[in-house]
Amino acid sequence: MESEHQPRLRSVVSYVQRGGRMTVGQQRAWEHNWPDLGRKVAGLPPGPVDFAEWFGRSAPVLLEIGSGMGETTAQLAAAEPEVNYVAVEVYEAGLGQLMLRAEKLALENLRLLHGDAVVLLTRHIGPESLSGVRIFFPDPWPKKRHHKRRLVQPEFISLVASRLAPGGMLHLATDWAHYADQMLEVCSAEPLLRNRFPDWAPRPSWRPVTKFEQRANEEGRVSRDLIFERLPGS
Repeated sequence: MESEHQPRLRSVVSYVQRGGRMTVGQQRAWEHNWPDLGRKVAGLPPGPVDFAEWFGRSAPVLLEIGSGMGETTAQLAAAEPEVNYVAVEVYEAGLGQLMLRAEKLALENLRLLHGDAVVLLTRHIGPESLSGVRIFFPDPWPKKRHHKRRLVQPEFISLVASRLAPGGMLHLATDWAHYADQMLEVCSAEPLLRNRFPDWAPRPSWRPVTKFEQRANEEGRVSRDLIFERLPGS
């Protein structure tokens, strides 16, 4: 049975279903590491994931939604060994590349989930169980007729907020000005969240600059960060 904290979400997916084959290296990393590091969201048993069992320890669980090719994810997981770092992504080749990066850095605190973040949060993450959620540079769907496909919508942010423990952080970043404004508006309207800053957060020095962000800078788009805190809820 769904929790009363789980809002009804639209069925339109908020990501591009990318195609393409994995490289030889990505395929090798998948075959070697997936049994220990990864699970498919669609194959998870009913109920919340037991992250303490999966990681072999009890620690704060931080969820990154949309890890892409893992450029940022691997570095952030390496910088926070005390955190159980979980990345959910729909793109298999991206997860393969992330496992290559995890191998190189000898990461032990990273686990990967392949599938839809909405399904994961709704069915397999318990209320008030996450220490943080990160959503860095989600697909901006820049055309106006596609804005409804953007991930950051009121229903989704309500779901994310319900999964954060009191004091947990929601950190978003985008280089599209209109999407940044939408993120600020949507998150500010969520009663379980409080903006840690008057509006935009200073860009954290610990968030790596990816090649995509560097390209945005070269094209004159300014990246914006938002950091919201989960308030105690009823």
